[in-house]
Amino acid sequence: MPLEAAGPVAESIATLTRAMFIAGALVFVAVMLLLGLAVARPARRIVPRVWLLGGGVLLPLLLLVPLLIDSVRRAHALTASPPADALLIGVTARMWWWELRYRDPAGGADIVTANELHLPVGRTVRLSLSSPDVIHSLWVPQLAGKMDLVPGRQAHLVFSATDSGVFDGACAEYCGEQHTRMALRVVASEPVAFDAWLRQQRAAAREPDAPLARAGRDAFLTSGCAACHRIAGLSQGTLGPDLSHVASRHTLAAMRLPNNEQTLRLWIGEAQSLKPGAHMPSFAHLGAPTLEALAAYLTTLK
Repeated sequence: MPLEAAGPVAESIATLTRAMFIAGALVFVAVMLLLGLAVARPARRIVPRVWLLGGGVLLPLLLLVPLLIDSVRRAHALTASPPADALLIGVTARMWWWELRYRDPAGGADIVTANELHLPVGRTVRLSLSSPDVIHSLWVPQLAGKMDLVPGRQAHLVFSATDSGVFDGACAEYCGEQHTRMALRVVASEPVAFDAWLRQQRAAAREPDAPLARAGRDAFLTSGCAACHRIAGLSQGTLGPDLSHVASRHTLAAMRLPNNEQTLRLWIGEAQSLKPGAHMPSFAHLGAPTLEALAAYLTTLK
């Protein structure tokens, strides 16, 4: 379920939301009862002192003040400093995709991926949020509340997942033409599985064996792809997502397409038809053989 909490932060927010909904419902019922009483007995004399005491003093004391205290307590808990062993992940929101950056436990270069946030179950995660272009907002309803990413400012979001699974996230602040297709996939896995994934992402990009894949690597270098995309040991582009292990991701184009050789070929050739306005141009002019070779090469990058 999209709003079923899978972590303590989301559960805290959900509990407060339920309390506010119940309190609002009680106020609504009380107002309707008073309205019905006024209609049924319109000639009854109104005593201002009673109404001021009930609506201006007793109602806030009994209903609103407890809600205020509870919301302040929860907000303080949500903004508390994370533990020393929290997993630090840099998240950069771009038009219209997410760049994710992990520190290498072995002390090497940062591990960079895109549109798929992996985290270990039971461990606190601290996201360092930034945006180089326009205001975005990160929201993964089952794990945490929304947090704006404002250009020129650094924001942070702390949460954890208590259950393994796949959770949908999105940009919750209108950011342009493809705002609705700026999705984020969050994969929470057991610590052993997460460590294995991190080791896979740290490994050097695989050298292709098949002739078609080798032709795709050459096309990647000569067709303009390397100017925007990084592949470890091959290119250093930074304008587009890092492709060092692109075949290990489940989706393409911020969850626009499933990730396989056929959709890779489609995305490279028809990016502007699939996601108009994206910075990725369409490369249909390269021709079917080159597109096939590029897709064959990229599917080796696991």
